[in-house]
Amino acid sequence: MPAYWVARSKINDPAEYKKYTDLVPAIIAKYGGKVLARGGRYQIMEGPEKFTRFVVIEFPTFAQGVACFQSDDYNKAAAFRRANGAGEVETIMVESGDATK
Repeated sequence: MPAYWVARSKINDPAEYKKYTDLVPAIIAKYGGKVLARGGRYQIMEGPEKFTRFVVIEFPTFAQGVACFQSDDYNKAAAFRRANGAGEVETIMVESGDATK
C-alpha cells in the first residue's frame, strides 16, 4: 500500500538549503519514491502561514518511506538544512487508505 511523505518548510538560507535539495531526488529514487509535488504554487487553506514550501513524495510502502527518511544518505543531505537554521521543516509519513472505517 502506498505511503506519502508530506513536508512543509520555511527556507531561511536559500544557498545552504539548495545543497540539501540538490541531493534529495537521488536518495528518494533509491527508496522507490516518486516526487508528486515539490515547491510550486500553493494556497494555505487553514493553519499557520509560516511555511512557504510544500513537498509530497509517494513511496511504494510506508516502510520504504520511513527507511528513506532514516537513512544515512538522507540525514547527511538534511544536515545542510538543519545546520545553522538554513530551513525549518515539519515532515510526516502517512499510509494511503481510509483508516476511519
